[in-house]
Amino acid sequence: MFKIAPPIALLSLCLVSAAFPALAKAGKRPVVVELFTSQGCGACTKANALVADLADRKDVLALTFPVDYWDYLGWRDTFAKPEFSARQRLYMAAAGQHEVYTPQVVIDGAAQADKSPAENALALISAAAKAHAPAPAMRVVRGRLTIAAGSPPAGGAEVWLVRYQTQPRETPVKAGENRGVTVVYRNVATELDRLGAWSGRARTYALPEADPKPDDTAKAAVILQAKVSGKILGVLKP
Repeated sequence: MFKIAPPIALLSLCLVSAAFPALAKAGKRPVVVELFTSQGCGACTKANALVADLADRKDVLALTFPVDYWDYLGWRDTFAKPEFSARQRLYMAAAGQHEVYTPQVVIDGAAQADKSPAENALALISAAAKAHAPAPAMRVVRGRLTIAAGSPPAGGAEVWLVRYQTQPRETPVKAGENRGVTVVYRNVATELDRLGAWSGRARTYALPEADPKPDDTAKAAVILQAKVSGKILGVLKP
């Protein structure tokens, strides 16, 4: 006998499936641009604007990751999460860098040493797109992600689910370095979940349930990346 799922469970399943295209074919994929930033960082304004400029490009997945390590300076970033700071530290370790800073832009998993990335970001994105290797096909059906077989990097790969808000999120800063400034984030990450490892064999992953509240501005993306180097291998975006 079939059981009828509760309305909230059905809605969550619909939101998960609707957040992704049914199928992403192997080959061409968007360039992933990750910005690590903070509302308390006076030097981050131009980099925040960079993500806003890239947010609607179909050939780019631009994400804002607010970090929490500047909160002690007088203003707690209202969107920061420790897992976002941890993600930046993994990039820094892979690049052989010894300290985190904001703003920092990571393009396709390669940490940029330049602390003023807005000026050369477009050139770096273009170069990254030209260097793409064929990506394994990915698809989401009924709340489950399937990644096809492919060539894994040394050390294997990891699969990440990122949920983010597409609409601008404005925050008036009332203390610290940016006191009196309204900081605007675009494509700000709200959740970051590791779904598991990928060794090159076809595999299926269960996706965590989305917030049951209907929200047209909430999107989700899947990122497949090398565990050791952080290099992006595949992307599934709305």
